[in-house]
Amino acid sequence: MTEYQNLSEHELQAVIENAEKALKNKQANKRKEVIAQIKELAASIDVSVEIHEPEKASTRKGSKVAIKYRHPDDLNKTWTGRGVAPKWMQELLSAGHDRSEFEV
Repeated sequence: MTEYQNLSEHELQAVIENAEKALKNKQANKRKEVIAQIKELAASIDVSVEIHEPEKASTRKGSKVAIKYRHPDDLNKTWTGRGVAPKWMQELLSAGHDRSEFEV
């Protein structure tokens, strides 16, 4: 353990990344072995097994939505028009204003 204290931050990050890759490879290989064993056991009793791999989660995140409304006095208060209207918008609407007055 003390050998890691002598490494630079960059070297430590490289060690961590290499360890994570090695762990993922070992887990993938173990998974393949277990699936092969399951299929082999099923075949030994004349049963067919279908294994469904979970779909990988999409790494794509939602895109930013453009601002549609802005508070007339405080330009930092904005709203995209999605979801529940913010309190400042609700207050202005209840005071008799029209939503179209605040469009950007």
